[in-house]
Amino acid sequence: MAATPLGFIGLGLMGRPMARRLLAAGHPVAVANRSRPAVEALAAEGAAACASPAEVAARAEVVFTMLPDAPDVEAVAFGPGGLAASLRPGSVLIDSTSNDPRCAARVARALAERGVEMIDAPVSGAPEGAERGALAIMAGGPRRTFERCRPLLEVLGRKVVHVGEAPGSGCVAKLANQILVGVTFLGVSEALVFGAKAGLDPAALVDVLGAGLGRCGALEIKAPKILSGDFRPGGKVSSHTKDLRYALEQAIELGVPLPGTALVAQLFNALRAAGEADLDHIAIVRAIERMAGVEARARRAP
Repeated sequence: MAATPLGFIGLGLMGRPMARRLLAAGHPVAVANRSRPAVEALAAEGAAACASPAEVAARAEVVFTMLPDAPDVEAVAFGPGGLAASLRPGSVLIDSTSNDPRCAARVARALAERGVEMIDAPVSGAPEGAERGALAIMAGGPRRTFERCRPLLEVLGRKVVHVGEAPGSGCVAKLANQILVGVTFLGVSEALVFGAKAGLDPAALVDVLGAGLGRCGALEIKAPKILSGDFRPGGKVSSHTKDLRYALEQAIELGVPLPGTALVAQLFNALRAAGEADLDHIAIVRAIERMAGVEARARRAP
């Protein structure tokens, strides 16, 4: 794959390992971030440190963004020193933010008026997946733009799927992912707390449940965090709460009932109210544990 001048804006838990993989694949990568230490860390590995999104765009043919929320995407695109000041016609913005589909559509339309193409390509797979290039990437936007950018996305993801031509399609797919993840996390939490309250070792329960029909990524990847009580974040409670808010708003517009999602969203809100917004999203188990009066920690090595 020929080297493509790239930009990357947003070097947090997911953005930094993604930018690092693109750099390791031989692409020149210009980077910017709200806080400077992440920029300096990647500059030490060969990235070009930039002071603004506009400076990144001036150096890049394709710019990736991985930002906290919809207002951040619009500010980076069109605010002072934003991408729109420097993106050239024919260049591409790939927004990997877990974004509101309506925001993605607005940004795509505004960039199209400038001759700039856009793919909304949120990801799933946690920082560990980003480090290994094993993300699931759900991309929305024109297929020709997707095919042009597919080699870059395949540096980052093990499964790269074009889910729809309409701007925002990738964001809709990510919201569907977050619905499934959140409801699954609740199921795992309830199962382990139920077993713990009945006197079972949650580690033994994880072992056997992982071999049956209930096996899932949540058990494999997140149950060890429950068993050890390690809630340092991969995906944060605050981020998942935001995603479910967008999902519920879309569901109202679409006329789709999401009763399980609404319940999970309220449990995440309870965690936020308890000052736990920055914990890993599997900390939903803590809400169930508090109601049951028991912790689902391992009694033996998991």
